[in-house]
Amino acid sequence: MAKPLPSFDPDDGVVVMAPERDEPGYWVGCPAVLHEPENGRFLLTYRQRRPRGAEAERGWRCAVATSVDGVRFTDVWSVHKDELGTPSMERFSLLPTGDGRYRLYMSYVDPTDNRWRIDVLTADAPDRFDVANAEPVLTAESTGTEGVKDPYTMRVGPVTYLFASYAEARADLPPEAHGSADIYNVGATTHPTGMATSLDVRRFDWHGAVLRTGDGWDGYQARLNSMVAIHGGYLGFYDGSAGHAENYEERCGVAVSHDLRHWSSLSPDGPWLTSRHGTGSVRYVDALLVDGRWWLYYERSRDDGAHELRLATAPT
Repeated sequence: MAKPLPSFDPDDGVVVMAPERDEPGYWVGCPAVLHEPENGRFLLTYRQRRPRGAEAERGWRCAVATSVDGVRFTDVWSVHKDELGTPSMERFSLLPTGDGRYRLYMSYVDPTDNRWRIDVLTADAPDRFDVANAEPVLTAESTGTEGVKDPYTMRVGPVTYLFASYAEARADLPPEAHGSADIYNVGATTHPTGMATSLDVRRFDWHGAVLRTGDGWDGYQARLNSMVAIHGGYLGFYDGSAGHAENYEERCGVAVSHDLRHWSSLSPDGPWLTSRHGTGSVRYVDALLVDGRWWLYYERSRDDGAHELRLATAPT
């Protein structure tokens, strides 16, 4: 069994990917990593972002990349936001179907209503996805929320679990809340983590909140990014922020669950992990157990205002 928590310094991690420019608002991150022990391959999904006002602003490109060592990745597939007609994309999540195929869950802003949504693509290989065949999975309407994004997927027995950040519905929501096509950045509502389940990896039932926002540093957002089975339960890594001014610069907390449906924060009084650089942001921690070690991929802020994608490993 792994130890309850890995011990590592996010500022000492290996740089896996660097941003396009060493300037504020240029980020590479949102990692979601799949390790295939049968062939030793690592599959990474990640996002590139540019600052508002720049060419192809916000989340303009997402990609799937492969690696044999988990550090040096080569792109095998990518999508530009114009292919979806969207103002922005964020986290994707890759999941094998069990029959040799792959499903890619992608979050982006729906151009018809400016609300975040999650669709899925299916392909025989990680380099063969076609956005023309996207199928809806979760939308603001189907979940009764103001938007849903940043999927994390996993399978336990016959059940596929999809965890996602969502914008809570409010009866008094200002009409201009979706005007920027990013309700997460306007402070109009809060953003817990919700869960959906499926028996066919296509049709999902939405169950609502499983990790709610806290009372302090994570009072605005609590976004579960990854989880590992440990000691008969689950250890999760989540992003927290106190308000919309910290949107995009979240820090990492930890939570536990015995059944995946009920999560409790282990860091109610402050983040578990921060950086000594830039805003201190360490976000989108994706944790794996590989060959008896923790492998933690994450997006980290830098002193120049850019974000980079790093990997840290630690013994179990």
